Amino acid sequence: MNDLFTFALLALTSFFTLINPLGSMPIFMSMTSQLTDEERNKTAKKASIVALFTIIAFAFTGQFLFKFFGISVDSLRVVGGVIFFIMGMDMLQARIGRDKIKETEVKSYITDISITPLAIPMICGPGAITNAIVLMEDANSLAKTIILVVSILVIMLITYLILYSSSKLIKMLGETGINVMMRIMGLIVMVIAVEFFFSGLRPIVLGILNTVN
Repeated sequence: MNDLFTFALLALTSFFTLINPLGSMPIFMSMTSQLTDEERNKTAKKASIVALFTIIAFAFTGQFLFKFFGISVDSLRVVGGVIFFIMGMDMLQARIGRDKIKETEVKSYITDISITPLAIPMICGPGAITNAIVLMEDANSLAKTIILVVSILVIMLITYLILYSSSKLIKMLGETGINVMMRIMGLIVMVIAVEFFFSGLRPIVLGILNTVN
């Protein structure tokens, strides 16, 4: 039971910090500024649903991709750790680690911004995808698999609610409040990055040493 609780806590915290819906609010608001409240609600809902299915798809098919391309989970952990660390550094410095849309391109995204770039790669970025694949590999039981899927559902629901309420939240938190939240989440992401990096590097180094010996 304790192991399941630890896994659930890791899944929830890692997905929340990597998806970073609070940090995505300013971009979401700027990109939907020309929409009505109803249209903004539909955009947030569609973006969250698309991101949800994308993350779950990668979680369940990631292992097949590994076998097809000959990629090891340990290698992905190392690369994921590097990605998380860079994202954490951006958050720690209150910079949003997402693809930024130029002002001249905003109008062209209005027609279907809920899919690109809101769902992918703003919500469902490389960090979230890598995290889903790695955690699915660690989910060595049906209970953990269910916990992982439920955790993704919960985080996507929270993401939708935050984007839906972004106008009020931005006014309530203010720029300083959002920056503080991003720095705190950035620190958490960097800690997760170190854990991922060394958990992947250790087996690789041991394998090399065993081969040499």
